[in-house]
Amino acid sequence: MTAPVFVVDELPASRSEFVLDGPEGRHAVSVKRLRTGEEVVLTDGAGRWARGAVVAAEGKDRLVVSLGEVIEEPAEEPRITVVQALPKGDRGELAVETMTETGVDAIVPWAAARCITQWKGERGAKALAKWRATAREAGKQSRRVRFPAVADVSTSRQVAEVLARADFAAVLHEDRDYGSEPLATAALPATGEIVLVVGPEGGVSPDELALFAEAGAKAYRLGRSVLRTSTAGTAAASLILGRTGRWS
Repeated sequence: MTAPVFVVDELPASRSEFVLDGPEGRHAVSVKRLRTGEEVVLTDGAGRWARGAVVAAEGKDRLVVSLGEVIEEPAEEPRITVVQALPKGDRGELAVETMTETGVDAIVPWAAARCITQWKGERGAKALAKWRATAREAGKQSRRVRFPAVADVSTSRQVAEVLARADFAAVLHEDRDYGSEPLATAALPATGEIVLVVGPEGGVSPDELALFAEAGAKAYRLGRSVLRTSTAGTAAASLILGRTGRWS
């Protein structure tokens, strides 16, 4: 297996011994039960990382690591952002988890008109915190060193602004009557940003489709089956990752 990944606030500028403590240290010592000589990877989740070897495990929450060279991993191209309508229950965390494992670079929670779930006040803040924690944990689990950024929840007009800045923008829509084209044959940029919009279970409203079309986003379909909102983003991102060579 590849070395387990642990997150730190900041990595030293050069090779050194590093003490991993706090919740990450406790997980390494008491849960993973790492021992002297085993390999680990430490990262700040923003692309800086270093491979290390365990020197000692102290108590229940301190791991002393001998770090190698600190590496800056460049962001991949093209960048993939998924605008995810808010699903019901915990299916939002499922969507974030699988999109993170797949390789999505950024996730924008979207309060679409037909969303049953709405993030407001303290409840909304807790839900957003769960999405961000899920992205962090899934990033570690999938051995990423650059975790996806999870933005604040956006309105439809704010989503339109994101789409207007994209080099390629697609609204996933299964209905051919809306002029949807196959995403599998769309012309994709080699660099820049690709933005995919995933609507709620009730679908993207006509007004939202019109707003997004004004911003330059066309309707695209994935296949014959209709996917749930919690899986459509992962499926679409996988297709894009394969077609752009990021999975080559």
